Amino acid sequence: MEAERLLAVQPLPHRTLGGTVAVERTNRDVRTLITQIAAGEIMLPEIQRGYVWKASQVARLIESLYRGYPAGSLLFWKTGQLAETRQAAIGAPQAVPNVMPLYLLDGQQRLTSLFRVLTDHPDAQVVFHIETEAFQNQSAATRRNRKWIKVYDVVGPDADMFAIHGELKGAGLAIPEPEIGRRLSALQKITQRDFHMEVLHEFGYEEVADIFVRVNSGGRALKTTDLALATLSARTPGFLGQLEAESAHWAEHGYGALDVNFLIKALTLSLSMTGTRLASVAKLTTASREMVESGWEKVQRGLTHVVPLLAEKLLIPTTALLPSLAALHPLILYYGRQPRDSKISKDVESGLLYWFLAATARNRYGGSTDTTLTQDIRMLDAEDPVAALLGNLGIRDRGISVTAGDLAGRNHQSPYLMFSYLAAAHAGATDWWDGGPISEGVEKSGKPQYSLVHPAGKLRTHGSKYSSAEINELANIVFVSEQTAKNIIGSRSPAAYMQSVGASDRAAHAIPSDPAVLESERYRDFLVARRVLLAERITALLDQFRPGFLTGDGTAAETTASQSLVLAGYTGAGRSVLAAEAELDGQRWVGWINPTDFEAALDAAATGLASDVPVGDETAPLRIDDEGSMTFSLGPFAIRGSLDQWRTAVKDAFEDAQPLAHCPEPNDDQWAAEPVEFLLTNSGVQTP
Repeated sequence: MEAERLLAVQPLPHRTLGGTVAVERTNRDVRTLITQIAAGEIMLPEIQRGYVWKASQVARLIESLYRGYPAGSLLFWKTGQLAETRQAAIGAPQAVPNVMPLYLLDGQQRLTSLFRVLTDHPDAQVVFHIETEAFQNQSAATRRNRKWIKVYDVVGPDADMFAIHGELKGAGLAIPEPEIGRRLSALQKITQRDFHMEVLHEFGYEEVADIFVRVNSGGRALKTTDLALATLSARTPGFLGQLEAESAHWAEHGYGALDVNFLIKALTLSLSMTGTRLASVAKLTTASREMVESGWEKVQRGLTHVVPLLAEKLLIPTTALLPSLAALHPLILYYGRQPRDSKISKDVESGLLYWFLAATARNRYGGSTDTTLTQDIRMLDAEDPVAALLGNLGIRDRGISVTAGDLAGRNHQSPYLMFSYLAAAHAGATDWWDGGPISEGVEKSGKPQYSLVHPAGKLRTHGSKYSSAEINELANIVFVSEQTAKNIIGSRSPAAYMQSVGASDRAAHAIPSDPAVLESERYRDFLVARRVLLAERITALLDQFRPGFLTGDGTAAETTASQSLVLAGYTGAGRSVLAAEAELDGQRWVGWINPTDFEAALDAAATGLASDVPVGDETAPLRIDDEGSMTFSLGPFAIRGSLDQWRTAVKDAFEDAQPLAHCPEPNDDQWAAEPVEFLLTNSGVQTP
């Protein structure tokens, strides 16, 4: 549920101005509010965050209105002057209002969701099961089942209740006909539900921003960056627009993850180094306007240098390839601190890129980033910043190399996915369908396109009983387009289709030359051979940027301690289980998780709310920090990953779900020791 709190949680100033009550209290129904949004009579002030609700949250809101549950109050601001606004995520332009608009301070997620449902927005196709009275988002299954009704068809302006009722009567329902009518009527009446409104009159913009922060921080609705933005926007109207314009500029170049939150973090780092620690993002609210402008100029200057380096020197065409954006901050800060016309030597430039690659290979920013950023940013003031930064990685005399063992057990969530892509790009690899560079597929989709050399369908049915972890290994991934995957690879073994691929391009993609390993029965030999080729290519790539003071004898990239984690999906008898199998120092732990409960916790985490997730007969905490990273404590591990990584991990687990009868039994006892931090990107990796 959206973390918007009733005003009673954070009492508002209650005063009168010139004999006029400053806080007006009233009520309006849903239909009226939606009409006002369309007419531009309700607008979003610039201090508002973006729309973040998931489809499941929208469905729960509609269910609450249907059942008559409290839906919270709304907070508005009315002023005689036009304020900076942001576009509402309603899927349609708002009209130019004939009156001064009300600016929505608290309730954006709810009103935007209601507008979407009542205007048939494609991302808000909420459906209602007439028998069970359940609500969910539309799916292929609900479209085929006549007992599911789309809410819009009942509440929309062209709703034909007689026709709907008649169709339901022929659907073989287990409820009496009068009950059908009662439930349809209750659904139709959600547009008549009243919201309590409080309207602030004659408050100044900065005072309204302060109220906005107080109201929205009561339930952890906003992240620290959102709160800082609210105050900055109040002090400097239009500043959020500058951030959004900068983000849009880099998105056009493939770097869409350089969003407003990333830029706010970069701005904080550019002006808030104090002693041995970084100041909080919240400290932005105390910075002077001049300090903010100076810091912002440094961020823009840093980005102007860093992004072209990544794109042209490293051949990284999109931020979707980067395991962690945090590793960009020291680079941006270093270049931002340099005078506008200064020239950076080629040695320093290459050395900084080498540090970036080494930090990524060692997953330096996979854990808590603030402490790591503090350590690295302090090194930017050293006499030799490259050597100092590498020293933080433990690299002082020798460079690093990547071995075949480092790649064993890795999958597409591993940081080495980026290196595998770069190895192919720097070798001039092309797509097997159209012959274009592999970067073209990335630029069109925003994410790197790839397929499996040995198709999953072929391996799953093979008598060698290859596991899902083996099938989805990084060493089985090749960066080719969807057209290649469909028209060339298909469901055939590489022995059948590789003859259509030129020898030079097979080599560029690091495909082993031994034809025997292209047969399904030699798949494990294929993995061994390709890991060796990829490791050699990646090490060669690292050596291109290696500083001269490091010897050529590389040390292997660090691996995690003796530990492993495997997430696997099991289904059967109408039940699904997400099993977590963990091992630490020879001790094994197994936990069962209901995937529906976990998905609901992830939805809540997307809005900034922590949850406790049932794991067997116990519960495990799922926590989220200001950087958007989530930590889920399971058995011996506190597992850390981003929201996208967690969603992908669950999806991957059920892509090749096994019978529930094969699921390992869970442990009865909780793990006694303190959980050890484990990066989700290392899941599936067995280390000695």
